Amino acid sequence: MRQLSSRLVSVVIVIVALAAFATAQQNRGYYRFPALSGDTIVFTSEGDLWAVGIQGGVARRLTTHLGDETRPAFSPDGKTIAFSASYEGPTEVYTIPATGGLPVRRTFDGGNAVVGWTPDGKILFATNRYSTLPDVKLATIDRDNKIEIVPLSQAAQGTYDSSGRTLFFTRQSSQGSFTKRYQGGTAENLWRFDGSREAVPLTSDFAGTSKNPMWWSGRIYFLSDRGGTMNIWSMDQNGKDLKQHTRHQGWDIQSPSLADGRIVYQLGADVRLYDIASGADKIVSIELASDFDHLRERWVKNPLDYTTSISLSPNGDRVVLTSRGRVFVAPVKQGRFVDIVAHKPGRYREARMMPDGKACAFDRKR
Repeated sequence: MRQLSSRLVSVVIVIVALAAFATAQQNRGYYRFPALSGDTIVFTSEGDLWAVGIQGGVARRLTTHLGDETRPAFSPDGKTIAFSASYEGPTEVYTIPATGGLPVRRTFDGGNAVVGWTPDGKILFATNRYSTLPDVKLATIDRDNKIEIVPLSQAAQGTYDSSGRTLFFTRQSSQGSFTKRYQGGTAENLWRFDGSREAVPLTSDFAGTSKNPMWWSGRIYFLSDRGGTMNIWSMDQNGKDLKQHTRHQGWDIQSPSLADGRIVYQLGADVRLYDIASGADKIVSIELASDFDHLRERWVKNPLDYTTSISLSPNGDRVVLTSRGRVFVAPVKQGRFVDIVAHKPGRYREARMMPDGKACAFDRKR
């Protein structure tokens, strides 16, 4: 009898654990642009900023605006968060206390993206406002909203050393076609600029992408796809002594942020934390205290509102429609309505009927 009771208790414990696990899985989100200060991570999910400890757990929402609040960055003292948002329409730089509060608008030019902070407490951001050509420049803004332009062209990301005199920056902005393993003329690469001489290239040995520089203890940590997948690498301040620190395959690392010898970054839909000294790399298990409004079932009253492309067949008897990442073939008069990508993974766009009228061509994104 005791043995039976013991087994029953074990079964109950397993059921409760599985139920808790299932509940936790239902509260998972898609996490982007993580930033780190001390033991706190701030990230973007559902278009808002959230805060959570480095051990994970239930995150706390910091912003609630209908627009997107992205690219958070902690001030050097950890008390303020700068971020990009569109509260008044154009994307501008805003700040809030690290504990949450009323956002303060810091720029008024439109199209500004937060990059980070300078060691002396100025916000570093990227902007097209001061370019006559479509080149991104870096600029700083102080507590009095005074803007100073960094005298560089084609500088999209950057980080200063501890002295604040030397800037390590990414030349070129994000490659427009999003082609993986791109090695063309607009590939992002890293340079050094001390303010007194010409900028010096640091990653000219590799034709692919090197970006997101982060300075720590005399070394530059950055992202590169020189191993086939975007991972964290480091080099000395002269571009030598190259080392690879993470070895993920398939998913590219995105949006890394370094503080006190630790790097937080996005991999897929998750946030991970890498410790430079120990080499430990772990996932930060985060749950959202959210009603997940975007997951609610909705009835589409006018399907044509969601159509992104339309193409006629060569003889005009059928039309190819692309909507919400799926491709349909519909007859102009009587006939069969076909979902040609039903139950196939990925999203599809720009579908077109081939000249023979028997096949369709389209872009596919996994």
